[in-house]
Amino acid sequence: MSAKGIFLRRLAVSAVTALFLMGTAHAADMSEEAIAERIAPVGSVYLDGEAPVETAAAPAGPRTGDSVYNTYCMACHATGAAGAPKVSDPAAWEPRLAQGRDTLNKHAIEGFNGMPARGTCMDCSDDEIVAAIDHMLSL
Repeated sequence: MSAKGIFLRRLAVSAVTALFLMGTAHAADMSEEAIAERIAPVGSVYLDGEAPVETAAAPAGPRTGDSVYNTYCMACHATGAAGAPKVSDPAAWEPRLAQGRDTLNKHAIEGFNGMPARGTCMDCSDDEIVAAIDHMLSL
């Protein structure tokens, strides 16, 4: 190997070693603050005229059946998506109610056929799911 080749090889090894040592020194600080700073987002993207979206706080108490229905159930039960009985179609609910209210509640809570467990409201209590069913049956 020529003198120029040896020089370039040593230079490359030195550069890689320097970069490695700089990265190791930076990552050596494993405090929670340092980690949080390293993984924090560098910015946010919003469409023109939009405001930042605030994350929803955990519910302070039990949600009403109306609230659960409008947030989680309406997408399928207002349109009949995935075979869901529409709230405006009493005939679609008859076979389900014929099995008994306990079975209807169990299927809504545990999931059944196309109905996902808890209708995708994974933080809803059993009582909130039952309240949503009561609400749907009252419409």
